[in-house]
This record gives sequence, structure tokens and C-alpha cells, in this order.
Amino acid sequence: MADAGRVTPNGWPARRHSSVIQGISAIARSRVFVGGAHYVFGDLRAWGWIALIFGVLQLVAGVGVLLGNQLARWFGIAVLGLNAIDQMFFIPAYPFWSLTIIAMDVVALYGLCAYGSRANVEAAT
Repeated sequence: MADAGRVTPNGWPARRHSSVIQGISAIARSRVFVGGAHYVFGDLRAWGWIALIFGVLQLVAGVGVLLGNQLARWFGIAVLGLNAIDQMFFIPAYPFWSLTIIAMDVVALYGLCAYGSRANVEAAT
């Protein structure tokens, strides 16, 4: 497991496409979401825009993490944490998917916090 520091960051940007697709689907009012769901504030389209913005920010941070940028690592940690909170508000629309995304966010947060330090990045190269 000498390459453990690179496992999570490499898979992390690829997973971010799901937030972008989820946001676009919600904006388009796709039929995959639960009908008549009640939200804390806003509607399905508003939460779709929020998910889309977080997905794009996560893709940007993921590219930075792959390039070994420490600022992108901290930005990714912040955006992943905010996305997990966003997914909690998205639960009324698509419960099982939101819980899956929250779980993946927690795993990616762990990977960035535990294996994303400068020492691990330098040891992997």
C-alpha cells in the first residue's frame, strides 16, 4: 500500500461528475426526483443550482489536488464539507442518492485530510 496517498485524490474528481449531473437534472425538473417534496427553503430548481455550483467547484478543486496544490486540497476540504451539508437539504428530493453522496463526501474528506499532506504528496512522486 505504498501508493495509498494517491488512491483517494485520483478517484475524487471523477465522482464529482455526479454532483454536476444531479444539479442539471434538478434544474431541468427531471422525473427521477420525488414529486411534491417540501424543502427547508427554495424548490427543486434552487437546490439544483446549488448542487451544480458545488459540483463545478469540486471539479476545479479536484484538478488542483491532482496537480499537488495544497491550497486546492484545503479548498476541496471546504467544498466537500459544504456539499455534504447541501446533500442533507437535498434528501427530500432523492433520499438514497443523497445519503450515498454524503458517504462518498466523508470518505473523500478523510482521504484529503489523512493523505493529502505535502509529505505524502512528495513521497508519492
